[in-house]
Amino acid sequence: MSGNGRGKQGENDLITSAFGRLFRLGGVATQVGMSLAAQQAASFFLSDPIAQARKTEKFMLNAIRVTEALGELKGAAMKVGQMISVHEGLLPPEVSAILRGLQKDAPTVPFEQMMAVIEAELPQFDELFESLDPVPVAAASIGQVYRGRLRDGRAVAVKVQYPNIDQVVRSDLKNLKKLFSALIAMFAEVDFDEIWEELKARLLEELDYAHEADNIERMAALHADVPEVIVPAVIREASSQRVLCMAYVPGITPDEACSERYGQPLKNLWGARLLEFLIRGLLEHRFLHADPNFGNYAFQEDGSIIVYDHGCVKAVPAELADQYRRILATLIDGDMDALPERLREMGIYKRKTGATVPRAALEPLAREAMEIVGEETFCFTNDSKIYEIAFDVKGQHLTELTDVSLPPDMVMVNRSLGGLFGNLCRLEACGRWRDLLEPYAR
Repeated sequence: MSGNGRGKQGENDLITSAFGRLFRLGGVATQVGMSLAAQQAASFFLSDPIAQARKTEKFMLNAIRVTEALGELKGAAMKVGQMISVHEGLLPPEVSAILRGLQKDAPTVPFEQMMAVIEAELPQFDELFESLDPVPVAAASIGQVYRGRLRDGRAVAVKVQYPNIDQVVRSDLKNLKKLFSALIAMFAEVDFDEIWEELKARLLEELDYAHEADNIERMAALHADVPEVIVPAVIREASSQRVLCMAYVPGITPDEACSERYGQPLKNLWGARLLEFLIRGLLEHRFLHADPNFGNYAFQEDGSIIVYDHGCVKAVPAELADQYRRILATLIDGDMDALPERLREMGIYKRKTGATVPRAALEPLAREAMEIVGEETFCFTNDSKIYEIAFDVKGQHLTELTDVSLPPDMVMVNRSLGGLFGNLCRLEACGRWRDLLEPYAR
């Protein structure tokens, strides 16, 4: 093995003390709650423009607090932060920029600590590996990724869980629910209990790399006849519950793909591949890659996409897939009159009365969605009006929307759709998307 690099102890260490994490999360939750209360009290004495400016300032302050805490704590803390941050369009732009930091690499844990996990999980490590680079190529919420080479010559990527991260995640969950309930209350009216249960279930699944290996192999089999989607193969003999070894398949990073280095026609093709990968997973395979973090993808110059990180995959119930298909067909047909009833069939309706969501509350966003799947070419842009429209709708129809149900099975699907939208906006992908989507809608 090459290298036994030692990282510095101190601020980069993973916080594993249950009391220490409880104190950190509890402190941030208290700060956010007090900030929210103060902002609401102050709004009674301020004119609207000043109140809005103060509100944005509080958003930014709390986002900084939460981002710093979650990046330091890793585990469930950072992972849930990433899940929330993919909905950045629901936040003020200044806050989105801060929370977007959770999508980037986290501070690393020293290699000697990670190597201890590898050796405990893979007693045959020296027999399997010729080398393992001690410098991680990525640091994420529950583990780090290293490049290596097996003794048979294969280049590999090795994902290793942080020490004791399974205990850390489970101990964080209760405090995280309180923290994010307080934060989300600042900008949205939702039933967070249902959302939380679904997030928690997916988080706990991600702790089992053997489960992720199963997901990878199933995803690869489903795309065996789809050459434009590349799923790096699992190396089972060098994997375990806490170590996941995969074929090393490099590609163009999302930041590079979005740069001026690549022309718009290629970006459009990458966007089409991302869109079809999601819609195929949702409506055809009913096995949805549900972590839309743009860093989970890489690109190749022939237009193909590489899909990494299959820890969060949602098995979509057949009935729900059919309901999404009917919604897609309704949007393609431009049938605004049918939309409220299609949503009610999905379980999106007024809880107390069972009535459909008022058409007036749906129409502004539905018109934008219909434009995306319309007859003309549509270009996703970073200054999309959809988020602005969502804010306006929420403000104008607050009483109608606060009592609307959201079935738990839809949480990860909608997270994936929202993340895809953001990724397509970053690529500024253009296309006549109806041509791609219509075969899946009928």
